[in-house]
Amino acid sequence: MTVYFIGAGPGAADLITVRGARVLAASPVCLYAGSLVPPELLAECPEGARLVDTSRLDLDQILAEITAAHAAGLDVARLHSGDPSIFSAVAEQMRRLDAAGIPYEVVPGVPAFAAAAASLKRELTVPTVGQTVILTRIAQQATPMPEGEDLATLGRSGALLVLHLATRYVERVVAELLPHYGADCPAAVVAMASRPDELILRGTLADIAEQVTRHGLVRTAVIVVGRTLAAEEFRDSHLYSPERDRHVC
Repeated sequence: MTVYFIGAGPGAADLITVRGARVLAASPVCLYAGSLVPPELLAECPEGARLVDTSRLDLDQILAEITAAHAAGLDVARLHSGDPSIFSAVAEQMRRLDAAGIPYEVVPGVPAFAAAAASLKRELTVPTVGQTVILTRIAQQATPMPEGEDLATLGRSGALLVLHLATRYVERVVAELLPHYGADCPAAVVAMASRPDELILRGTLADIAEQVTRHGLVRTAVIVVGRTLAAEEFRDSHLYSPERDRHVC
């Protein structure tokens, strides 16, 4: 028996990986995160599979479901939105499974920031403009941020920032980034990336907060801030340069 933590992707059902879909189709138990996982994916589960919406369950209740499946010798597909490596809360689940001696594997998925970049039709790393992407959030009602990871500190780098779980506090985000990026810095918000109801807002730090407020966005969105969002004048990558030594040893 194995627990498979599967990245379901950002929203579109066909953005789950081939491996993820295969594991899902072979697992007699599926624990999924309610509104964050497309219902079409559940149709991939085998007939008669036990489907458990974990959106209203606490950690102990989720582990009880897994433990029961383990005792019955049943594989579990644990569906998480996006990719399990980023803001997925799988760390505490894996810690519990380690303590209980229950085996598990992780199947990566398409993260929200990658889906947002695709929707924006932008590469987040552009030669001579920006080569660093910082994935972060802000401290509010959730778990506090570690020392040195506040926006004021991260903003000093000038790197492209992708903020998760922050649209509700967009005015605070803008206020903390303005001194480092300037009012004219490109900014965008992508809500429900890859889904039929996807919404894309483009602007600058001067107006993005007003756009977010006007559209009433409070969740399931990422904020992207950085110069690479609007970069046009940049040197071509060395990757395809005719001067590159293409000799392969």
